Amino acid sequence: MSMYDTILLPTDGSAGIELVVDHAGELARVHDATVRALYVVDATTFTGLPMETTWDGVRQVLESEGETALEVVERLAPDDVTVGTETVEGTPSTEIVRYTREQPVDVVVMGTHGRGGIDRLLLGSVAERVVRKSAVPVVTVPVSERATDSEAVVEADADPAAGVERS
Repeated sequence: MSMYDTILLPTDGSAGIELVVDHAGELARVHDATVRALYVVDATTFTGLPMETTWDGVRQVLESEGETALEVVERLAPDDVTVGTETVEGTPSTEIVRYTREQPVDVVVMGTHGRGGIDRLLLGSVAERVVRKSAVPVVTVPVSERATDSEAVVEADADPAAGVERS
């Protein structure tokens, strides 16, 4: 038995998922694990729609976005890694945490946009809530523009004291 048999990869279809799939794929290869891609249909994101908008219409749009997001994960995953997909409905962080408690999941690999300041305060952080409440370890993969900007990486590598706070 390996340390990780099942890796949960939550996706919302946002940019940067390639980095998350790469990380989960490598982890799956090392541990001969299966990846479970999870999409949460988040109805709360559409609470501002006009009253004449039907829930069935909104649900169809959200489910279609979820299918696309899950197909992207399947397409990007290495050929030698088994990927299963599932869609659930609810609040993303709550449903991801629930999944870790109710399903045989050994680790979560998810993206984080690295928002800070007022953005994080106003928008919240799904990744942060999952890290705090998950029943299993959570690996976060930075997917913000700053994290994928190769110039920023080179600059940080050039200065060994970069990111080190002085007391």
